[in-house]
Amino acid sequence: MHWCACRACGHVFTDGYFTPDAFEQLTQIVNPGQIVGADFERQRVVAARMIEKVLPFATGGLWLDVGFGNGALLMTAHEYGFEAVGCDLRPAAVAALQAVGIEAHLSDIAQLNLPHLCQVISMADVLEHLPYPKTGLAAAHERLADGGVLLLSMPNSDAPAWHLLDRMKVNPHWDEIEHYHNFGRARLYRLLDEMGFVPLRYGISERYRVCMEVIARKISS
Repeated sequence: MHWCACRACGHVFTDGYFTPDAFEQLTQIVNPGQIVGADFERQRVVAARMIEKVLPFATGGLWLDVGFGNGALLMTAHEYGFEAVGCDLRPAAVAALQAVGIEAHLSDIAQLNLPHLCQVISMADVLEHLPYPKTGLAAAHERLADGGVLLLSMPNSDAPAWHLLDRMKVNPHWDEIEHYHNFGRARLYRLLDEMGFVPLRYGISERYRVCMEVIARKISS
């Protein structure tokens, strides 16, 4: 993997992307933590803490989880009374979530057709996987109701803990084969502003190492 940095904004990204055929091969591989139902009781508690951070800004309606992975966030959002819908690019994950009664689609967010607008869209550790993050954020903006909430989590390359891992030469995020980008908080906030969102809350994500969790609101167009 070869990482590049923009001289203008400092954003860090890979020098290329997988071909469609290579990416399809990747979607056939599922890490143990991405299997629907994996470590569900503990992940349910982690998901509940994420949802409770959203509740001051949205208490019901359609919750779309993009790239839902093990499904814990969506299944827990359903417990909290949201209408839970997910999309993912791994066929086995979609089938497994459907099997427990949660609506799931084999689609990326840009191609997803929904009957009505969402109150919440979560992209938990997803944005760094997208070759073109602006396309994903634009699709989220289009599918959110005015004032709707976007929940993001991803590694934070601005965090002192990130730089400590770099100094120790043990930062795992440089070797994440499915990652195309590394965002810092400052760069993410500028991107959200550009794409029509205003950040409401910053926090530490419990999902992965050195990760941040950001809640933002759609600015009415």
